[in-house]
Amino acid sequence: MFFNSPTKGRMAFEEMMQDIVCYIKGLPTSSCKIIIGSDSQVKNDTCFITAVIVHRLGKGGRYFYRKKTHRKIISLRQKIFYETALSLEVGGMVHNYFADEGLDDLDVEIHIDVGIHGETKDLIREVVGMVTGSGFKAKIKPEAYGASSVADKHTK
Repeated sequence: MFFNSPTKGRMAFEEMMQDIVCYIKGLPTSSCKIIIGSDSQVKNDTCFITAVIVHRLGKGGRYFYRKKTHRKIISLRQKIFYETALSLEVGGMVHNYFADEGLDDLDVEIHIDVGIHGETKDLIREVVGMVTGSGFKAKIKPEAYGASSVADKHTK
């Protein structure tokens, strides 16, 4: 599994996680948030982007993203559930890596591309339940910038 960094290029999952751990340990007094979010865009096929964001509160951050293409998905419900499943897959991998590194006190947030306004409002309860049932904190729009801003930027 490969991820892209806007500054460092293509990286394997292990390389990305080593970079994240060094970044976190580089300023041990800073609070960090780990955010995973996915978004998609439908054209000839469906392009899914899953972003991994390290946000040093008050001091900026870094992000990495993975691109996955899938056959054309028309159903909004199916797209949202697939986006959430991709975020949970990566979130689980990130959480396990942190646990192995002794950093299991870091909470991983999953940002879901749904909100109380618009077509996705009927899906909120189900996808938030998926995320919290998997042991992660869930954020929806407008707080879900991992999905609606960072991942969205790379779907186009």
